[in-house]
Amino acid sequence: MNATPTEPPMIQVDNLSCAHEPGGPDFLSDISFSVYPGEWVSLVGANGTGKSSLVKRLNGLLPASGGRIAVDGIELADSTLGDIRERIGMVFANPDNQFVGLNVADDIVFGLENRCLDRTEMAARLARYAAMLGIEAFLDRHPAELSGGQKQRVALAAVLALEPKVLILDEATSMLDEQAKQEILAQLRQMRETGRYTLISVTHDTDEILATDRMLALADGGLVADGKPRELLADPALLEQLRLRPSFAMELAAALRERGIAVPPRLNESELMEALTQWHSPSNK
Repeated sequence: MNATPTEPPMIQVDNLSCAHEPGGPDFLSDISFSVYPGEWVSLVGANGTGKSSLVKRLNGLLPASGGRIAVDGIELADSTLGDIRERIGMVFANPDNQFVGLNVADDIVFGLENRCLDRTEMAARLARYAAMLGIEAFLDRHPAELSGGQKQRVALAAVLALEPKVLILDEATSMLDEQAKQEILAQLRQMRETGRYTLISVTHDTDEILATDRMLALADGGLVADGKPRELLADPALLEQLRLRPSFAMELAAALRERGIAVPPRLNESELMEALTQWHSPSNK
């Protein structure tokens, strides 16, 4: 994680409450947390707990019923919506919902045209982010001709071309196959390493959660956990509350221990492989 607690938070949420309609009952209440510059945070919870609804409050897509939100030191209000939305980009589960152009290049520059950038800057950003996401060969193709992973990279490039400080991924890997998911996660890891982006992943995927610096967990209308993913995912009761399935490595480690193979409860596959290699080495015989 590139953030340090001494930095001012990039996102500050204080005592936030959310209702489905004005005057209706709150389905989330008293939500408070900070996200620091360069941090990658996963937002986790069972279906229907309000994860997507919460992140849509961060840039004013949906109104909060109470509390305070500030992004990059700017408090969210009707008068600051434009400033807030310049700082936050969102990528959703279905990239088809974000496509508006006849080809990939049109999609990437669409948001730039709406901001009235000059042609030279638009061309520079198109080239820069197409190269960053490895989609240069697709620029003249219609999005319908692309695979799921390619479409999601295009959607990500279109958002990054707007150069937001905060990137929110709302179940952005949920519709991808394993290979495409790993490609997107690798790209997000690289982005995190640059320190230029603050990332929030709304996800059920254990691999994605483990890639993040910090995990926020929603349940029963509130924030029930905030900590390191490795530690929180090792809690069976919390996994049950969040309706999360343990990672493959966790399940395999548990099965091996049941068969008398003494490996610790590893959380990712590379660590489990290392533990098995050490267990099988002659020095342990």
